[in-house]
Amino acid sequence: MKKIILFLFILNCSINVIGQNELMKQYDLMPWPKEITENSAKFIINSDVTISINANDEKHRVRNAAISFLRRISNRTGVFLEQGFPLEKSKANVTIVFDEVAELNIHTDEAYSLVINDSSISINSRTDVGAIRGLATLLQLTQNDITQYYFPGITIKDEPRFVWRGLMIDVARHFQPINVLKRNLEAMASVKMNVFHWHLTDDQGFRIESKIYPRLQEFASDGQYYTHEQIKDIVTYADNLGIRVIPEIDVPGHASALLAAYPEIGSKDGFEYAVERNSGIFDPTLDPTNEKTYQFLENLFSEITPLFPDDYFHIGGDENEGKHWNENQRIQSFKKEHDLKTNHDLQTYFNIRLEKILNKLDKKLMGWDEIMTPNMPTTAVIHSWRGENEGLQNGGSLIEAAKHGYQTVLSNGYYIDRMLSVKHHYSVDPIGNIKLSDTERANILGGETTMWGELVTPLTIDSRIWPRTAAIAERFWSPQAINNINAMKKRLKKISFNLEELGITHIKNRDVILRNI
Repeated sequence: MKKIILFLFILNCSINVIGQNELMKQYDLMPWPKEITENSAKFIINSDVTISINANDEKHRVRNAAISFLRRISNRTGVFLEQGFPLEKSKANVTIVFDEVAELNIHTDEAYSLVINDSSISINSRTDVGAIRGLATLLQLTQNDITQYYFPGITIKDEPRFVWRGLMIDVARHFQPINVLKRNLEAMASVKMNVFHWHLTDDQGFRIESKIYPRLQEFASDGQYYTHEQIKDIVTYADNLGIRVIPEIDVPGHASALLAAYPEIGSKDGFEYAVERNSGIFDPTLDPTNEKTYQFLENLFSEITPLFPDDYFHIGGDENEGKHWNENQRIQSFKKEHDLKTNHDLQTYFNIRLEKILNKLDKKLMGWDEIMTPNMPTTAVIHSWRGENEGLQNGGSLIEAAKHGYQTVLSNGYYIDRMLSVKHHYSVDPIGNIKLSDTERANILGGETTMWGELVTPLTIDSRIWPRTAAIAERFWSPQAINNINAMKKRLKKISFNLEELGITHIKNRDVILRNI
C-alpha cells in the first residue's frame, strides 16, 4: 500500500510539473508562482482601470507600488488612465485587500492570492508586503493581441519557498552611487527578492561616514562614502519595496582601509597601512588582543547600527590568513595564555567578543562560513560561500551549519561576478536532494547572489547582476520542482526587457561601452 501511495504521489507531482511547463510557454512570470490555474476570462486594459486599497496602508508600501503599477501599465500599453492614483476603500475594478502592515524580518508573511476575471481583479494577502508581491506578478501578466492589451484569466496562490532571498553588492572595491543602488533595489523587488546585503568595507575602501571616527572618511574612502542621511534614504527606499538592508563591516581581515585611518588597532607594529589599490587577500588585520580594538568597534557599531533597523549585522570574517598575528610575539603570547591553539581559535575569541557587543545593540551576528568553529555559539548566522568543494561534510558549510543548529544562508553557486552561465546558477538548489529534519530545514533561511566589486563600475554593474539574478531569484522563491532550463530561458528573455523598463542598464550600456572603447 505504501508503494502505491508513493507512486500516486510521484505521478501527481509529474503531472503538475508537466502542466506548469505548458503554462510557462504562455506566461512570462519570474519567479514562477506556487499554484497557477487558468480560466477563460480576459480583463481588458483601458482608460477605466482603477485600483482601490481596502486596508490601512500606514507605511504606504501598497499605495506607492500601485502608483508605480499604474504608470508602468500606461507607459507599456499607451493607454491613458483616467484615474492615475489608487483609491482608498472605494469601488474599483482592481481591488487590493490585506490585513496588516508588516515589519520586515525573517517572519514576514509574503503570501498572496491573485484572481483575474473579465471585469475585476483581486489581490488578497495577510500583509502589505504580500500585496505588493501580488502587484508585481500582475504586472508581469500583461498580454496583448493585435487590437488590445489585457490580463488573462488566472487564479494564483503564491508564497516564497525561502524567507531570505538576497543580493549582495560590494561597494568597497568600486563605489556605487545612490542612483545605482536604487535602480537595483527596484529590480530586486520586481522579482520578489527581499534582502539587500550592503558590503560596505574592505581593503580598498571604508564607505560609511563616521562622526565619531572621522578619519575613516578622510583617509579610508578616497572621498567616496555614504553619509548617514544617504544610508537612511536607502534603508527607507528599500523598506518601501519590502526589502531588508543588512550592512557588512568586514573584520578582522580585509581591514587595510580601516587601518590606514586608525593604525593603532592593527596587528603589526610599525607597518605602513594604506588603502589597497589592487584586488586580492592582504595581511592587515585588526588586533584581537588589544582592548582598544573592541572599544573602537563598540563605539563604531553603536553609531552605525541605528541606521540599519534590521535584526542582522554582518561582520564578514572571511579570508583571514593571520600572517600579521603570526609575526606578532605579543599576540602569540596572548594565544598561549588563553589556550588558543590556532588562529581560528583566536578569531573565534574575537567573534564571540563582537557578538556580545552586537547583542547589547539588539543585533544578531552574521558572518562568512569561516566563523563556524566548534566554539562559535549557534546564535550566529553562517553565510556559506565555500560549499561542497572545500571538503566540508554533508553537503558543504550550508548543510553542516544547519545540522549543527545555526541559521544559514547560501551564496556558493551564486557568485555572479564570476560571469558563469545562467544555466549554471539556475542548476544550483539551496538544499538539493539532501535529507533534513524539519528543524534543520528551518535553519536554512535561503540564499544570496554576490556581486563582488573588483571589476565593476557604475557603468557595468547592471550587466553583471542582471538578468541572471532574476533566474536565481526563482530558485529562492519558487517550488523546487520548477527547474526547467529551457522554460526559464524563454521567460528570462521577456523579464530582461521588463528590467530595462525599471532603468537597469544591462542592455543599453553595451553600445555605450563599445563607443567608449
